[in-house]
Formats: sequence, structure tokens, C-alpha cells
Amino acid sequence: MKHLTIIVPNGENNLSSIVGAYKIFTRANAYQKEKGKKEVFKIELAGIAAEVDFYGGLFTARPHKHISAINKTDLVVVPSLNHNYQQAIKLNGEIIDWIGDQYRNGACIASICTGAYLLAAAGLLDGKSCSTHWSAADQLKQLYPDINLKTDQLITDEQGIYTNGGAYSFLNLILYLVEKYYDRETAIYCSKVFQIEMDRHSQSSFIIFKGQRSHGDELVKKAQVYIESKLDERISIESLASSFAIGRRNFDRRFIKATGNTPVEYAQRVKIEAAKKAFETSRKTVNEVMYEVGYADLKAFREVFRKITGFSPLEYRGRYNRDGALR
Repeated sequence: MKHLTIIVPNGENNLSSIVGAYKIFTRANAYQKEKGKKEVFKIELAGIAAEVDFYGGLFTARPHKHISAINKTDLVVVPSLNHNYQQAIKLNGEIIDWIGDQYRNGACIASICTGAYLLAAAGLLDGKSCSTHWSAADQLKQLYPDINLKTDQLITDEQGIYTNGGAYSFLNLILYLVEKYYDRETAIYCSKVFQIEMDRHSQSSFIIFKGQRSHGDELVKKAQVYIESKLDERISIESLASSFAIGRRNFDRRFIKATGNTPVEYAQRVKIEAAKKAFETSRKTVNEVMYEVGYADLKAFREVFRKITGFSPLEYRGRYNRDGALR
């Protein structure tokens, strides 16, 4: 039997991702037994405190073991953290070291949402693909620039490291791990019992693009303000660079370093975010919205919209606007 460790970190973290992981893996084990097979995992919660409070003491978790009592494990699940990531790193140094040791000893590590910060602090994400909650991505990239951040992806799987996107999308990561460690039949069973959609691959449609401002490049900030103020115009990045007396190649390089996007990608994301809001809150046609955000070519607008959200404009409106879906 393999061993599964679900971490209970000190400090503020998310109880639902601990409980959800425990319940789904426990049900997967029970289903194996019902089929006359052996349970796949011995499941234990582990931490560095005898008990950890959640939500101001409203709930309490009591780990089965201190992490020092687990010399060897096969899979580690790290839950999401609540917002104060740097404090979480300071409070969980012993856990971070233990996770790194277990990975070097052959364990696979799965982080849920912002649990990626603990993996990053352990040095396990350097040069690897990683997803996390879209709202925490900029800070993660700023603190750990060697990470290959894939915010649009719901799940990453690379060299025994699994990460996933935000909030309750952790359920999809757990199903993914059930299929990998058990089988497809067990994953489908858990999907039906817990009513989780199978095979989700993207969190693009959930991202609210606010523009990356956590950088110190004032020229880039001015360019961002300009792009965001010209929603209904087709922006020439060449002319924008010239207006700041900087060459296009150098402008692109500084923009990417500051925001993670090229100027063209940034303009696209700003425009598509405005289009999303229009589809969510109004009964405007696709053409009307397209013109409002500076596109004149319907095919180009559809292609960029799908690339960023994972949906066509009509599909997106049907998903998020009840009135629009009826038209």
C-alpha cells in the first residue's frame, strides 16, 4: 500500500482543500474495496502542530502525525493558503524542508491553489511549470521569477510535481490524481459521487484581468495607463514605443519583464476583459461589443477571445448572462 500525506500547515490556510482531498481519496479507497481490490493509499494528515485553528477558531484540525514521524511517503498534498503567503512561509519552514526532502527521496508533490508558494519556497518549482490562483500569480512570479507560470492551465504535471489553479478547482486536481494512482473508472465514480466535472483543463474563463502593477518600471506603468484608456482604438505598439523615445525591441523586453505579457498581449487582455464584462452585463450583440473594444474584424476578435477565455463570444455570453443566453 502506498502512503499519502495531506499537509496541515501552520497559520491561515484553507480547510476545504484539506477536507476535500481527504474525503475524495477516502471514497476512492472504499470503492477499490467494494470491487474486491486493495486500498491504494494509507491516508494521513500531518503537520508541525498538534492542532491548527481555522477561521478564527471556528474549526480545528488535528493531524494524525507530526511530519517528523513520517520518514517515507509516496504522495504529498499541500493545501491552499489564505492570502498572507510570506507569513505562511515563515511559519512553515520545517514543513517546507520536509517537502523538499520527500521529493528528493522519490515522493510526488501536489499543491492546491496558493499552496504553490510552499513548493516554490522549497525550490521545487524552479524551471518547472506551475499554476496557481490567478489573483496570486503576479506576486508568486515576482517572488520566484524562475518559475514557468501557467496561470491559464488548471493543472500542471511535470517531473512528479502537480499544481493547480484557484479555489475549488482543487477538486479537479484530486480527480486527476485519483485517475493517475487508481484508474479511470474510480475517477469517474468519484466524479459522479461528488458531482465534479471531469477533464477540465483551463481556468481561463474565471480569470479577472486587472493589469499587473506590482513592478517599479514607471515607463511601463504609463504605457499600461495609455493602453487601458484606449479601449475603443486600435493601438500601434510601434507608435506607443516611439512616444516614449524607446526602441520597439527594448520596449517589448521591459514590458514583458514588468508584466509577464508583451504589449500586444496586454492590449488584447485589457480589451477582452472589457468585452467579457459587456457580455456578462448587457444585451449587446457580438458586433457591438467588438467595435467598443477596438476590433473591426469579427474573425480576429473571435480568435483572440477564444484564446484568452477558452470560449467563443457567444458561448461566453450564454454561460454568464442569463438574459443574453435567451436571445
